[in-house]
Amino acid sequence: MIEEDGAALPEKIKPRGTAAVIGWTALSALVPGAAHLRAGHRRTGFLLLGAYGVLLAAVTAVALTADAGLAGRLLDPGWLRAVIAVALVAALGWFTLLVRSYVVLNPGELPQAGQVVSGVLAGILAVSVALPFVVVAQYAIVSGETLDTVFDAPPTVAAAPTPGSRPVDPWAGRTRVNILLLGGDWQPNRVGVRTDSLNMASVDVRTGNTVLLSLPRNLEKVRFPPGTPMRRRFPDGFRLPANPDGSREDLLFSVWEYAETHPELFGGRHGMGPETLKQTIGYTLGLDVDWYALVNMWGLARIIDALGGLTLTVPTDVVFGKYNEGLVKAGTRRLRGADAMWFARSRTYSDDYTRMGRQRCVLDALLHQTDPGTVLIRFNQLARASKGMFRTDIPRSMLEHLVPLALKVRDARVTGVQFVPPLVSTADPDWALIRARSAKAIRDSAAGPATPSPAASAVTSPSASAASPAISPSAGGPVTASPSSAASGPGTPSPSATRAGTPGKHADRSICGA
Repeated sequence: MIEEDGAALPEKIKPRGTAAVIGWTALSALVPGAAHLRAGHRRTGFLLLGAYGVLLAAVTAVALTADAGLAGRLLDPGWLRAVIAVALVAALGWFTLLVRSYVVLNPGELPQAGQVVSGVLAGILAVSVALPFVVVAQYAIVSGETLDTVFDAPPTVAAAPTPGSRPVDPWAGRTRVNILLLGGDWQPNRVGVRTDSLNMASVDVRTGNTVLLSLPRNLEKVRFPPGTPMRRRFPDGFRLPANPDGSREDLLFSVWEYAETHPELFGGRHGMGPETLKQTIGYTLGLDVDWYALVNMWGLARIIDALGGLTLTVPTDVVFGKYNEGLVKAGTRRLRGADAMWFARSRTYSDDYTRMGRQRCVLDALLHQTDPGTVLIRFNQLARASKGMFRTDIPRSMLEHLVPLALKVRDARVTGVQFVPPLVSTADPDWALIRARSAKAIRDSAAGPATPSPAASAVTSPSASAASPAISPSAGGPVTASPSSAASGPGTPSPSATRAGTPGKHADRSICGA
């Protein structure tokens, strides 16, 4: 008789041959304790098996009860540190378990060749079961570092007021959150930031229904809120002397840069570009802006390349380059980052309004073609590509609440208005009309259904012309383009602008404009 774990057992059972040792070791990777039970270590085996059962039950319970809020909480620095610690402990524990499972099977009694083969395979197994946990820890570390570069930089101005720690209502009674989404083109070899893409996203925090309000970059005579330094400098609107060639720099896209380069207007404070632009666009639309997010449009090309490209339908050839030497040919195909950005940004033989439509097509495709599997596979490439291309004043503590809201928006109703000719004259804007249309779009969105309908994601177009396109999301498929319907009047959704895959006559088409 042999005493094992304090109990009298018959002679210890030993596995037969190299295959048995390898097989029982491998089984222990899936069923911890199996090798110990086979070797006669019953108490240890049942203890490991029971602990594994409890762990599986806990993981299953978390998976079944987890909601979108968990995704937001996982971006908190404390949670990320906990994930790293747990993952590393799990990796060490699983590695040790496999090694111990191999040892209790008495591989020393195998022939020398069997010892070598089984030892090598057991080592590979031990590393293999630990590796996924190491990858999780590494992803968490990279996530923390990437978020630190975006959210932890010292703000130059006070951010929007935020609720206290983990409030019952993170929105402090507000029904909407207004986030200014900007596309800029800052580069190491260029001075300053030009905000060429300006969109306000007004989100209903209850339903996720969203209104996108787009302003053209070349809006003239921009008005500033009363009592602000820019209003005192430009009481009749933003106006500067024209350049020698007749071009103008006193347009909406240059408000940020003007404020940045004139700290004397703000009592010597530097870095006032973001806050000034938030105030300006909020005043223009009649909304309070909570936060802004600025994306480097050319840096976005690196993101697209890291994802493996975007599938887009280019309706007509798009020419680009200083000497018109570049060409993005018409057709549906997967574009690399540079071509996708030229499609979005080229104004050759085109205009600002058409470009606004193409930009939103690219951003929309990026949103709906980015699946979780691709993000996980290309996580490190995406993290490297994203460095230095985002600026925001969103407090990191709000990510816990904004991530679930963003997931809600993805499946909600998205509408919008583009304030471009003929709805609005960029040379002499009707400010009252802009505010009235903004308010109406938000009222209509709040009154609409919380879930997509056949035309749920239509974006309102100010006209039926190609110069003022309407755009809508494509749920995972290529973003396509087609002419606007002649029936689409000012401020009404184009009938063919729908979410792909949604039942409806035009469910597989969305208007890009070109």
